[in-house]
Amino acid sequence: MATHDHHGHDHAPPPDEDGPLTYYQTMEIAVRELLIEKGIFGADDVRRAIETMDARDHAAGAEVVAHAWTDPDFREALLADGTGACARLGIDIGPTRLIAVENTAAVHNVIVCTLCSCYPRNLLGLPPDWYKSRAYRSRVVREPRAVLREFGTAIPDDVTVRVHDSTADMRYIVVPRRPAGTEGWARERLAALVTRDSLIGVTVPKNP
Repeated sequence: MATHDHHGHDHAPPPDEDGPLTYYQTMEIAVRELLIEKGIFGADDVRRAIETMDARDHAAGAEVVAHAWTDPDFREALLADGTGACARLGIDIGPTRLIAVENTAAVHNVIVCTLCSCYPRNLLGLPPDWYKSRAYRSRVVREPRAVLREFGTAIPDDVTVRVHDSTADMRYIVVPRRPAGTEGWARERLAALVTRDSLIGVTVPKNP
């Protein structure tokens, strides 16, 4: 059984790489150049901001999961209010709402943005190319088990697969199941088991 939690997007899908700029891309360029011209910020400020974003990885997301695995109160808070729970750890999610969905013995969750590439970058860094691809965005909704198998993740038939569709103002993060045999591990050691792909839901953490 597979389900798809769809929420309305209020933005247009990105154009093909070789296609013309969209209205919003053209507007972004114009506003950015105007602000630089007026001295609000400089081109170096833009470059540094981009470099900071490019340098992010999934470490913050792994930290959040490790806390959820080891602190029942934090886990409950995370599932109730992802944004607020992350703030407790000093992690700023930004203006978007974060929803944490938990994998269990009965449910496996996977994340997509069917129209573009909405993604919790503050937690996971930049989205991988496959996440932004048209093939993933369309297929994971229609045939999630087949897509997961291509990542090496086989979901039993008696486990429900839920596909969560991100939007411009709402992001998801998967809280994967804690691997067996990790009882008593420190959070730092647990966090090392959490991969970017397991936070998206296409793989699961494993105890080496």
